Amino acid sequence: MFADIFAILAPVFITTGLGYFWARAGKHFDTNLVTSIVTYFATPCLTFAALATVELGGDTLVLMGTAALAANVIFALIGWPVLKIFNLSPRTYLQSLTWPNVGNVGLPLCLLAYGQEGLALSVAFFAAYVVIQLTIGVAFVSGSFSIKSLAKMPIIPATLIATGFLATDTAVPEWLYNTTNLIGQLTIPLMLFTLGVSLAKLRPVSLARSTALSFLRLGMGFGVGLGLSEVMGLTGMERGVVILQCSMPVAVFCYLFAQLYNREPEEVAGVVISSSFLAAIALPALLWYVL
Repeated sequence: MFADIFAILAPVFITTGLGYFWARAGKHFDTNLVTSIVTYFATPCLTFAALATVELGGDTLVLMGTAALAANVIFALIGWPVLKIFNLSPRTYLQSLTWPNVGNVGLPLCLLAYGQEGLALSVAFFAAYVVIQLTIGVAFVSGSFSIKSLAKMPIIPATLIATGFLATDTAVPEWLYNTTNLIGQLTIPLMLFTLGVSLAKLRPVSLARSTALSFLRLGMGFGVGLGLSEVMGLTGMERGVVILQCSMPVAVFCYLFAQLYNREPEEVAGVVISSSFLAAIALPALLWYVL
C-alpha cells in the first residue's frame, strides 16, 4: 500500500518541484501563455477525450457534477459565518475556503489513483466546479457579473459535446479522439509545473492566520467530502474521487483573482502556500484512507 501511495504522489511532487525550482533559479516561464494554452486548448480536449469515451453511465458523471455544486454551496455556508465571527472579509477569504485545487492537484491524483475512469469522474467534478468558479465565484470577488464570461469558457461546449456522444452512445471518430487525447495530455503536466512556478513566486504574510484558514480548508474539505459521499450513497471510486477533490488545498486561481480585483493578494497567497504545504503532508494519509 505504501509503495502504491508513493507511486501516486511521486509524479505530482516531482513535477510541481521542477516548476518550483525552475522559478527559483530565475528561469523564464510565461505563465500567461501556458495558462491560456491549458484553458483554451488542453483542458477542453482533456475533458472531451475523458468524458466522451469513458465506460461510465451518464448518471454517474451527472452525480459528480452535482457533488461539485453541493460541495461549493456547503463550503460557502460554513466559511461565511466563520469569517464573520473572526471579522475577516468574505470577499478576500471566502474563495480560499470554497475553491479547492481540483485541477492542478485533484486531476492528477485521481488519474494516478484510479486510472482513466477516475480521471473521467474527476473531470466531471472539475468541469462543474470551473463553471461555478469562473461565473458566480468571480462575480462575488469582483463585485460584478458578465454573461460574456460564459462565452469565454471552452470547457462548457467541450463538456456538452462529450455528453452528446455519451448520451447517444455514438462512437467518437478515431481521428477526433486521437487529436483531443494528444492535446489533452498537455493539461496535467503543465498544470503541475505551473503550480510549482506559482508557489515559488507567492509572497505570504500573516502566517498564523494563513495556517488557521488552511486547517479549516483541509478539514472542512475532508468532512464535506465524506458527508456528501454518505448522503449521496457513493461507494468505491466515486466516493474516493469526491473525497479527494473536496480535500484539495486552496486553488492558485484564488491568488490570481485576489490580485486582479485588489482583494489583499498577499493574504490570499499565504493561505495558498500554507494549505499546499499542509496538504502535501496529509496526502499520504488521505490516499491511504480512500484506497
